[in-house]
Amino acid sequence: MQDYDEAENLAATIRIGSLSLELEELRSNVVGAKLGQEAIATSLKAGAIGFGIVAVFMIAVYLVPGLASVLALCLYVALELVLLSAFEVTLTLPGIAGIILSIGMAVDANVIIFTRIKEEIGVGKTVKSAIKTGFSKALSAIIDGNVTTLIAAVVLFWRGSGTVKGFASTLALGIVLSMFTALFVTKAILSALYNLGLDDPKFYGVSKEKKAINFLGKKNLCFIISCVVIVAGWVMMGVHGAGGDGVLNYSMEFKGGTSTNVTFNEDMSLEDISSKVVPVVTKVTGDAEVQTQKVTGTNEVIIKTKTLSVEQRQALNDALVENFGVEEDKITAESISGAVSNEMKRDAIAAVIIATICMLIYIWFRFKDIRFATSAVLALLHDVLVVLTFYAAARWSVGSTFIACMLTIVGYSINATIVIFDRVRENLKVKTNKQSLADLVNLSITQTFTRSINTSLTTVVMVIVLFIMGVSSVREFALPLIVGIVCGTYSSVCITGALWYVMTTHKKEK
Repeated sequence: MQDYDEAENLAATIRIGSLSLELEELRSNVVGAKLGQEAIATSLKAGAIGFGIVAVFMIAVYLVPGLASVLALCLYVALELVLLSAFEVTLTLPGIAGIILSIGMAVDANVIIFTRIKEEIGVGKTVKSAIKTGFSKALSAIIDGNVTTLIAAVVLFWRGSGTVKGFASTLALGIVLSMFTALFVTKAILSALYNLGLDDPKFYGVSKEKKAINFLGKKNLCFIISCVVIVAGWVMMGVHGAGGDGVLNYSMEFKGGTSTNVTFNEDMSLEDISSKVVPVVTKVTGDAEVQTQKVTGTNEVIIKTKTLSVEQRQALNDALVENFGVEEDKITAESISGAVSNEMKRDAIAAVIIATICMLIYIWFRFKDIRFATSAVLALLHDVLVVLTFYAAARWSVGSTFIACMLTIVGYSINATIVIFDRVRENLKVKTNKQSLADLVNLSITQTFTRSINTSLTTVVMVIVLFIMGVSSVREFALPLIVGIVCGTYSSVCITGALWYVMTTHKKEK
């Protein structure tokens, strides 16, 4: 190339596709799955254990309604599997994240309904009337929370690519199913159990009016803690970036690495590769995030690591020859680029921005107050930045699941916030002159506090079991999800209501 203009013209020609050349296939392989049967088996086992714990919790806390919700959730899971198969949705790790979020939202819808039923029984209504009124009062919170997240899923599917689309498709499918099972199936089962003779109020629980907790009294402390955590994250990223370690601990999916093809003397299973080969590779290269794949129909294994120097490549060859008797001429290595392209990153960022704007508009339209929408989006941004701090502080691997993890936290955060704002909106309609706005917000948060804790517990339990029992690829997104769920609960209870209150009182003062 003689100059920049000539290079730019050639790049444009290649992009347009008018370069007069024919592509010739040099090499092709049919590779097997990355995760393997063991990963699928352990994930299914972890899911079953997590679901069992959630079922016991729901029945213990909510009694007959809890039993109805467990039966409805069983149908939900069955329908989810049937529809995933019917629509031939490719299941990926981000896709699993979408399913976890939708299950959490399905449980959340039931918790909202059952809390309302307890409250109605607590004010003296009959069980039959409490069930009817409970579903009616919970309807707006369930619809607004699910529709807001569904809007995000649709935008992500439309604008996203690759793993983002996988996440969006499973999330959208799960949201539609969760609303159906919560609003229709749970109600039908609960009515059937009532008609079978389970009509005593003690089988449904009673919730008396609680004294409001002064959450707003600690708002300044919460704001300071959040700001300190977020600033600390940016400082740590700056320090790591200045030290040459990278702002975040990007994995091979983002920055590329070295691919080593090895033909072993025997056909090794993925389990053998994980237990025997990977430890040797990790010891030589110092890379704790080794990825492996088998080439179907051969003894060849593809080992992907961080970028290796010539000396490291030779050391790896020697180790493979020494430990497994591999012939050195059957080991080849080449540099590979990142799997997450700049285009995919741009698509993901654009999708999140558009989805956030659409959610803001929807919340503004539904609540007739821009301050509700602004508070929700600020809390959402808060959760993302706190989780980013976790990635920076723990030097947790930022791989292909990073985008899906952040999107899951966004969906979870906005749903939890909507529930609290729905109660604030309801209480504003019956507010008396004697009741201050601060008391109203504190009462609203207190009334939904049990729901916030119980929903977070049921969701985080499933993710914790997945983290404990899952393979390394599953753990990569499970731990940040746990941090995000805890953070989302904190921001919903301690940040969103306080933000709305500060903006509202500030406007009145002006």
